[in-house]
Amino acid sequence: MSHVTRETLTSVLEEIALLLELKGENPFKIRAYRQGAEIVGSFDGDIVARARDNDLDGIKGIGAALQDKLHELASTGELEFHQKLRAEYPAGIFDLFDVEGLGPKKVAALYNKLGIDSLPALKQACEDGKVAELSGFGKKTEQKILEALARREKFADRFRLHTATHAAETILEALRDHPKVLRAQYAGSLRRSRETVGDLDFIVATDSPAELTEWFSRLDQANEVIARGDTKCSIRLDNGLQCDLRAVSNDQYPFALQYFTGSKEHNVALRSRALKQGLSLNEYGFSAAGKATQHEPIPAVHDERDIYRTLGLDLIPPELRENRGEIEAADEGVLPRLVELENLRGTFHNHTTASDGHATLEEMGGAAIELGLRYLGIADHSKASFQANGLDEERLLKQVEEIGTWNDNHGEELWIFSGSEVDILKDGSLDFADDILARLDYTVASVHGSFTLDEKTMTRRLIRAMENEHVTMLGHLTGRLLLRRDGYAVNHEKIIDCAAETGTIIEINCNPHRLDMDWRWWRKARDRGVLTSLNPDAHRPEQFQFLKFGIGVARKGWLRKEDVLNTFPLEEVKEFLGKPKKQR
Repeated sequence: MSHVTRETLTSVLEEIALLLELKGENPFKIRAYRQGAEIVGSFDGDIVARARDNDLDGIKGIGAALQDKLHELASTGELEFHQKLRAEYPAGIFDLFDVEGLGPKKVAALYNKLGIDSLPALKQACEDGKVAELSGFGKKTEQKILEALARREKFADRFRLHTATHAAETILEALRDHPKVLRAQYAGSLRRSRETVGDLDFIVATDSPAELTEWFSRLDQANEVIARGDTKCSIRLDNGLQCDLRAVSNDQYPFALQYFTGSKEHNVALRSRALKQGLSLNEYGFSAAGKATQHEPIPAVHDERDIYRTLGLDLIPPELRENRGEIEAADEGVLPRLVELENLRGTFHNHTTASDGHATLEEMGGAAIELGLRYLGIADHSKASFQANGLDEERLLKQVEEIGTWNDNHGEELWIFSGSEVDILKDGSLDFADDILARLDYTVASVHGSFTLDEKTMTRRLIRAMENEHVTMLGHLTGRLLLRRDGYAVNHEKIIDCAAETGTIIEINCNPHRLDMDWRWWRKARDRGVLTSLNPDAHRPEQFQFLKFGIGVARKGWLRKEDVLNTFPLEEVKEFLGKPKKQR
């Protein structure tokens, strides 16, 4: 029997919903499976064990039929109903669902009318102009599909942070549990908190390198062993992510960790500095270089801090190692003390079932309390986002009342701020009138449509919204979806200048699909006095965990605790939000 996890259960239910939609089945039946997947995914407890023991009675939203299917899947590792559904379609058809702009109805049309059952077949049909001729498609849609396919090919070997982090932490935990491992850490672009990664690098200190590489090649997660030697091993996971292990001695470990963390540009600058001091630096250690006299002792190195200290530098945090001024700052002793996850006291821009979230106000509040947060902002969508069940004025004001009731009863434990993620309309006006926005504690203004405006028009659109006194913060600045959709054209410098002038916060959207505004702009924004708020854009309680990805962006952008609104104590946040924007 194959190993069944919570992810197995949710992915099978979600795939059944897709397949039923593809078949044109009853929408209520489809919704039951989709809702079942959500319940399983967010269930507080061992849902797999409960399913295996056929003990799912009383769980709201999981009826008798779904209970039977979950029991079969959890106890046997397979679900006959799912397998039969899958057998009706070629395996390649599932890849079509990952193409931006293709939902089940469009996939069904492509398959039923043109026999398209794979990405290569889709590309060929688009290039031949056949897709444009289909009802509901047209030339414009065909072109967008081709652009989406080109993006997929470009990013085929890239992975988002949540995927890479989950794999890295799971493997790292196993490595650290191994009796022959003295020290272990992941390195590479993941350790530097880059927005996407190509592969994972693991560095281990050990006296038994060959034993470690052999063990690594037999990991449960390994789908394929690419190469294995006495000190190195490369495997590929089921999802295609390559993982490289380098086993070194305890003395070499700090050097290997520093070197393989990178970046290449940072390492080149560091080696150049070492040479000027008569030292050669590589992944194995320091050695005398050039005219350095042999009697000059090379200092002992126990960790990365010692490497930087030897070169006359303060320790440079991994996130800053991009050769963008960090070496000069470390030389002068002016590196910032970067914000840390522990500094966060609350967060804003979160959704509930009132719009497109998957948890109630009470459930989101309860989860925030469990995390130890002191305050929480709820910002459900506004009415223009009809696809997200956006709130109209009446529903919004009703929610404000509900939040007031929560604060009366639970405010001493968790204070909830009432907000809205209000749509910035095409002309830069807002989806709610000022008198409605004035009744909220704060507002997140975001673009959710008309993405194709030119840079000048889009920038003007955003600036008009930011000039509104009721707009507290700008949501996901460019609307990008990493590895899927490029951000819309916008002049970052003008937006940052406007934020500084108007007192508008620019959020770091912590969702690993977004991580927007990009880290490369944050040092400039900080230097202009622009505040940020780290917002998970959580649609369910477990997505509060996205905050750690936002912290990586903030640290990479040289941000300190004082640059982040949601590190402020509750009373200071209340005072801040209570002032007119220009006085903050």
